[in-house]
Amino acid sequence: MHTAVAVWSLVVNPGTKETVIPPSDIQIHVKGLSLGAELKDKDGRSSLKLSYEFVSPPDDDDDDDDEEKEDDGEARLVTREVILGSLTPGKIEQASVDIVLDDEDEYIFEVVGKNPVHIYGNYIRDSNRSWGDDEDDSDEEEAFHLGDVSSDVEVDPAELGGIDSDDVAMEEDSARFEEIAEEPKGKKRLAEKIDDGEKAATKAEKKAAKKQKGENGVAIPKEDSMKETKEEKKEGKKEKKKDKEEKKKEGKAAGEVKALAGGVQVKDIKVGSGPGAQKGQSIKMRYIGKLTDGKIFDSNTKGKPFVFRLGAGEVIKGWDVGVVGMKAGGERELTIPAPMAYGKRKTGDIPPNSTLKFEVKLLSIE
Repeated sequence: MHTAVAVWSLVVNPGTKETVIPPSDIQIHVKGLSLGAELKDKDGRSSLKLSYEFVSPPDDDDDDDDEEKEDDGEARLVTREVILGSLTPGKIEQASVDIVLDDEDEYIFEVVGKNPVHIYGNYIRDSNRSWGDDEDDSDEEEAFHLGDVSSDVEVDPAELGGIDSDDVAMEEDSARFEEIAEEPKGKKRLAEKIDDGEKAATKAEKKAAKKQKGENGVAIPKEDSMKETKEEKKEGKKEKKKDKEEKKKEGKAAGEVKALAGGVQVKDIKVGSGPGAQKGQSIKMRYIGKLTDGKIFDSNTKGKPFVFRLGAGEVIKGWDVGVVGMKAGGERELTIPAPMAYGKRKTGDIPPNSTLKFEVKLLSIE
């Protein structure tokens, strides 16, 4: 069974060849092609060609030359080309495709025509395959991003310099992250009724206290009858003061930029509540991924949340390091240097050696 992991896309321009190598244990499901918003040739047809290699057994050799057959005693590496689709402005501007690119195989895309062709789909993984254990893979050179892998990281994270905290920016409007749980109808009104009932009960207690009498029939002094109520108020003030101090501490923690392993930097915008996320737990997240120039290359802000197991190597190392300790409802900024993300490899719209920034919100921990 295949499970979608993250969105994948690629733009192929005329005159250039784009090489795609799906990362280890991850496949790419190509779903469609389309023309871009701007056309260089408004009448001509543009076709997308795919070139790939595969191992051909000796039986595939149709050559009648006996000497060549003797040389083909072993399997051969054969290159094949196929046209995935042809697009014409005003006639066919989008085409459906249904192919899967296997992990660690090389695929070359090329446009025959004058218009750029956009390819889109998603990363997938086989749920029947093993995806590692809960041990920390920080010593490995491979990095994972939302199910993607970088295999060419050569920079030692210890050699990284500090990252300017001014580069870490978060939009104030956190409402752009869609919540997955809705408050039941009437809940607010029910809370109001409970509050009203508590107020009424307090008034009734005070009234009853005024009418209390001792064993000798003499009314109990007002001070004695209200002593318990005053003590309760005092305890309530202590609790409020304690809560205020805790919130103050959380507020200070939310404003700090912390440096973690591998040069990853985190800044809590909102602390959240409950226990912090730990390795091995299943995490539901919303996120927005940006380059340092502010360009968004990936996001999940509504619909089905992104789910992964923390510390299991299912995401880039920067996420496995930077999400630890977050609480449900918390929001955090992650600034991840290239060695903890994609390294020197170009992936989609992400250039080589890119520092990545993520705005993340933890929805729930399981």
